[in-house]
Amino acid sequence: MMDIAKYDQKYVRIKDIYGETFTGFASHGSESYLMHEYGGDEDGLFIEDVLIYNSQIESIEEIVPHGSAELWVERMVLRRYRPEDAEELCEAFGKNPEMYRYSGWNPYATLEMAQETVRRFIESYEDEHSYAWVMDIDDVIVGTIGAYDYDADRIETGFSVRPEWQGRGLATEALKKVLEYLTENEGIPCVTAWCASENAGSRRVLEKAGMKLLRTEKEGLRVGDRVYDKMIFEYSMTACTG
Repeated sequence: MMDIAKYDQKYVRIKDIYGETFTGFASHGSESYLMHEYGGDEDGLFIEDVLIYNSQIESIEEIVPHGSAELWVERMVLRRYRPEDAEELCEAFGKNPEMYRYSGWNPYATLEMAQETVRRFIESYEDEHSYAWVMDIDDVIVGTIGAYDYDADRIETGFSVRPEWQGRGLATEALKKVLEYLTENEGIPCVTAWCASENAGSRRVLEKAGMKLLRTEKEGLRVGDRVYDKMIFEYSMTACTG
């Protein structure tokens, strides 16, 4: 038997004895826990919802994740989109005008749009510079977060949290993790974000996550028939330019 406990909370690639390969964030299950919950008689590792017992592992290696790797924070997991997420995203995000009040962007307005948006995100995961996650707490999608328009030295990030989960610090928690991941793991020196000047909630999240106000563009944001000042924020390893 291998000493697989040392891979707990690590990003790994596992090849099992059946020829399958699993890549992701590993969570160790002790022999006593798995015996109680699953009737097993050995320890194992979970990769998302897949349990691989110790005796089923042919090889395992810790790897450096890139792209939309699964990220864990204190209260939730930032995971990749799944096809079955579309219905929940449509109901919780697409049908609530407050979710796109300050952006005008509503890719989940209908179930068909949500399914297409999720499909595009899933296809984008082939690109190591694709960054798109849902915020998942006990299989409930409480928010979304991602980073877009990658360039060699910068990328833009954005997030949303459904109203009944707002005010709990979840967006700040997720954004801090994503900023750390993008700069330290992915080596992207500058991350930018923006919000409407009237969107006090988003502004607080950006500031609490460590982003600094770079400039304000007077009447720089139009959403429908409304015009807002556009506040540009940055988080950087070195000073952003432009």
